[in-house]
Amino acid sequence: MKKSSSILVNKKDITAIALGGFDGMHIAHQELFNHLGDKGAVVSIESEYANLTPKTYRQEYCKYPIYYYILENIKHLSGEEFISLLKEEFPNLEKIVVGFDFCFGKNRKNCISELKNLFHGEVTVVDEIKLDGIPVHSRIIRDYIKDGDIKQANRLLGKEYKIFGNQIKGQGLGSKSFVPTINLNIEDFILPTEGVYLTKTIINEEELPSVTFLGHRVTTDGSFAVETHIIDKNIKNRFSLVQIKFIDKIRDNKKFNSFEELKKQIELDLKMAKDLLK
Repeated sequence: MKKSSSILVNKKDITAIALGGFDGMHIAHQELFNHLGDKGAVVSIESEYANLTPKTYRQEYCKYPIYYYILENIKHLSGEEFISLLKEEFPNLEKIVVGFDFCFGKNRKNCISELKNLFHGEVTVVDEIKLDGIPVHSRIIRDYIKDGDIKQANRLLGKEYKIFGNQIKGQGLGSKSFVPTINLNIEDFILPTEGVYLTKTIINEEELPSVTFLGHRVTTDGSFAVETHIIDKNIKNRFSLVQIKFIDKIRDNKKFNSFEELKKQIELDLKMAKDLLK
């Protein structure tokens, strides 16, 4: 799927909004959206910490229009001023949906009780969502991703963790000495710990099974790389935008004593990936 653009809706037609950061668009966020009804929208407060689904990538995971408010531009507002802004932006607003830990206003001084006092309409508060006793929060998902525990991160996300990148020129060793790879430049997205992963690579909206390496090329030039190999398919064309979905971790990054050792390990990686796909 291509990166989605915002859905155009007249703000006067919106009667309910969900408020929050919504980085990750995970299963707890989806529960908030379930309370919006037919004339809902999402108000995403943008901070510099959003790196699970940064910028406008969130729209892919939501059927409602998403409006982005830069935290830096509104953090000086008092609680009352913030609610007044929302009423001005959405003149027919009747309902606000938030998570149990939502706070707002200058220095986050206002929380649920103040929201109910300041907003003269319905306030729906969604309790903390847990999966097998694990609280579903973006910060916890980030920790799982950074640790390389992709399967657990995906469970909390309710989908496969996905990054977007632009294709760049690689070393040129892959197609000559090892396996052909698509090398990517990744910006904005948090990356899993260094290693080899079972993935799906999406090119021109086609989802292809793949193995992705990310980390420092400690056996060759030592530089950091994100490179993906399409299983049983040689992709020769260049692409401006490539998407990678992470499914599972195959192994950690490691240094090999020779190209021959590395080549044998790559063959083992591919075999394991195919076994996991089965």
